[in-house]
Amino acid sequence: MGEGKGEGCLPVKYVILIGDGMSDEPIEELGNKTPLQAAKTPNMDMLVQKGSIGLVKNVPEGYPPGSDVAILSVLGYDPKKYYTGRSPLEAASMGVKLGPNDLAFRCNLVTLGQQNGRVFMGDFSADHISTDEAREIIKDIDKELSSEGIRFYPGVSYRHLMVWNGGPDGIQTTPPHDITGRIIEEYLPKGEGSKRLIQLMTASQMILKEHPVNMKREEDGHKPANSIWLWGQGRAPKMPTLKERFDIEGSVISAVDLVKGVGIYAGLKVVNVPGATGYIDTNYQGKAEYALKELETRDFVCVHVEAPDEAGHNGDLKNKIKAIEDFDKEVVGRVMDGVTQFKHYRILVLPDHPTPVVKKTHTRDPVPFAMFPAKASASGGGGKAFTEADAKASGLFIEDGYKLIKRFFER
Repeated sequence: MGEGKGEGCLPVKYVILIGDGMSDEPIEELGNKTPLQAAKTPNMDMLVQKGSIGLVKNVPEGYPPGSDVAILSVLGYDPKKYYTGRSPLEAASMGVKLGPNDLAFRCNLVTLGQQNGRVFMGDFSADHISTDEAREIIKDIDKELSSEGIRFYPGVSYRHLMVWNGGPDGIQTTPPHDITGRIIEEYLPKGEGSKRLIQLMTASQMILKEHPVNMKREEDGHKPANSIWLWGQGRAPKMPTLKERFDIEGSVISAVDLVKGVGIYAGLKVVNVPGATGYIDTNYQGKAEYALKELETRDFVCVHVEAPDEAGHNGDLKNKIKAIEDFDKEVVGRVMDGVTQFKHYRILVLPDHPTPVVKKTHTRDPVPFAMFPAKASASGGGGKAFTEADAKASGLFIEDGYKLIKRFFER
């Protein structure tokens, strides 16, 4: 018998809503408020007032503060036990089956720039290149650079995959979104096998220099995808499913291959929503509607929205606040209204990790979470709003983030 449902218990519908990177730090421009404090979030605030609020640490010390580690924690998997790297999770979403000797890498399409003869990371997303444009580029990269043991696979927008059969362990790589505007020299791959990766990245620049897609992009005023960037390597993990652990049948909704991949390893059904882009223009409303539809036949749905994180990486305060407000209105609000069709339900809302606008990268600081039981106390959980300050003031702190889901599924 799993922990999520028990004999004689009435069915409960469980919803986790993740606003990627929503949490932040006080910003002088906002009067030392965070974007969450500055944004209008009446729906998340209501969850806090009628449910409970606390802090949860999803990224253990010593682990990279990315969504790969943090989403594992959110879905109840201890990163210390199950984390093998980012790219194997993305490979699962893309339908690429990894063998025991395969080492998977995230392959970003990026825009590199030059200043005073030195190369810097201009844009980790190649100006948010479209999936169709990127597919054409990756197809040509694979044609020119694949060799014995090396293959490239197209993904979504700037996010793609390289698999190296027989690739060595111990390579050190850097996420390109961590080095926007910085000279790339000191962030190139290091360790055994790094020379091969650098050769591939350099060779890609020759292929992409006059690629038809890039020539058209520049004509249209967009940045070119003038290099690949390899990072986030790892081998396939072995994980029990949520069905095996909690007797829960669930679905995951996201525009990001990484999140879909975690869902696949967790045994969740992947639901693709038309117009879901992973950016500020994503189909928020569609994600909420598809989530409610899934709950008609499933116990659990996890909805992930990437937009606040992307705005944070771009240092775009205005769009980060907008993304938070859109998430609150179009996802949280619509789910809160629609889930009342079910007699018993529970909602958990949280970021996976902070993505401070000033730093333009992730941190491993604890993040606020709001949990709303179907029969919540009207007195609330010690908070008035969904903010970092209210979460800290509540006194509730989950140090091991992977343990939060057990509290969420408990009857």
